[in-house]
Amino acid sequence: MENFRKESDLLGELNVPINAYYGVQTQRAINNFKISGQLLSSYPQFIRGLAYVKKAAAKTNYELGLLDESLYFSIAEVCDEIINGELHEQFPVDMIQGGAGTSINMNANEVIANRVLEKLGKNKGEYQFCSPNDHVNLSQSTNDAYPTAIKMGLLQMNAILVEKLEKIVEAFREKGKEFHDVIKMGRTQLQDAVPMTLGQEFEAFAATLEEDISKLNNNANLFVEVNMGATAIGTGLNAPVGYATLCAKNLAQISGFPVVSAPDLVEATPDTGSYVIYSSAMKRLAVKLSKICNDLRLLSSGPRAGLFEINLPPMQPGSSIMPGKVNPVIPEVVNQVCFKVFGNDLTVTFAAEAGQLQLNVMEPVLSHAIMENIHFLCNALDTLREKCVVGITANREVCLYMVKHSIGIVTALNPYIGYKHSTEIAKEALETGKSVYNLVLEKGILSQEKLDEILDPRNMLKPHNK
Repeated sequence: MENFRKESDLLGELNVPINAYYGVQTQRAINNFKISGQLLSSYPQFIRGLAYVKKAAAKTNYELGLLDESLYFSIAEVCDEIINGELHEQFPVDMIQGGAGTSINMNANEVIANRVLEKLGKNKGEYQFCSPNDHVNLSQSTNDAYPTAIKMGLLQMNAILVEKLEKIVEAFREKGKEFHDVIKMGRTQLQDAVPMTLGQEFEAFAATLEEDISKLNNNANLFVEVNMGATAIGTGLNAPVGYATLCAKNLAQISGFPVVSAPDLVEATPDTGSYVIYSSAMKRLAVKLSKICNDLRLLSSGPRAGLFEINLPPMQPGSSIMPGKVNPVIPEVVNQVCFKVFGNDLTVTFAAEAGQLQLNVMEPVLSHAIMENIHFLCNALDTLREKCVVGITANREVCLYMVKHSIGIVTALNPYIGYKHSTEIAKEALETGKSVYNLVLEKGILSQEKLDEILDPRNMLKPHNK
């Protein structure tokens, strides 16, 4: 038993690893919640968010005369260590747990307290000198510290996600420039439509993803409104007058985010609306990303019996039975990530709806779903960019052949010979296998010079006058 120390709480004594900085309540959570296997230590931005909150709270308590200077500086110093990436392995609580986040809040309180005790030359667990509850958690409740830490974590994670998104937008845009002169057929309902360039197609991929940068940032901005000082239900019980506003100000200074105190702390404490709308922005991004991956798989299909307009970088053999087969594995895996995002968004919806009265106890699964989505999307965006998009090449001859032999170019004749005659030409071309070009000349509908001008694919890529 020499490898353990005893700590006690409301329920009695419990053995805690002797070298652990966490304490008895964290140990109970370890024992109780073996659920997802994804631990708090998997999300460093969340841990930093907890440290931001605890440092801001300590600073506020010190400025209001509730915490002595030496203890404040010690707590702040430990929080800085955590912000800088230290002690993160001391956060072993499962992300999904009961208790509305109490286990995670106490995990932070205990780690900070025991590290302070170590700095003071005391033994871990000698909480009379620095208490997880009376000092680190002073003027707080899980119900304000925990959701505020979530928001601080999500603000950091959103910045990373946006950076990844900006990089893949640029990669698609570069391909748009590279393919600017590759004539191909556009398609609607998987049928030939009208000509376009492969560059226009890839520029559209860039443009549709670029739209979501502002959506993510705008929705993430809702996280800057916090309920610190609300304590249990928003009434501010056990927090001094002026604490909420001052703590928000300190948190803004420490975190670098424009944090403000919510105008109604009773409303803000159970409110999860900001999570819902941010999750919806990620779902929107995932919908677009999955559609792009569907398109990449279609455009690269073949190589002999598909569209085969582009080549994706070959990443691995595609079959255990079919020699020579190479599959579009990167778009496929990104599709699957997007499906996970859709499911997690539904989880967020149910968890947000499940709030009752003055608290939403489902914030653990809600926050985990959003953070998992960000983590997955960041990895998926990097994977798609690095292992697929930058290496895509065009099959120029295939694209041009399809344009020349497509019925779709008959659309360009509408303004000159009318819809009825254009339909007749298209029908005969389909039935006989003849080209639209030859049929128009055979019937003497237009001169060859005029027809060449009209049907030049480059003249069909933008608006023009007759």
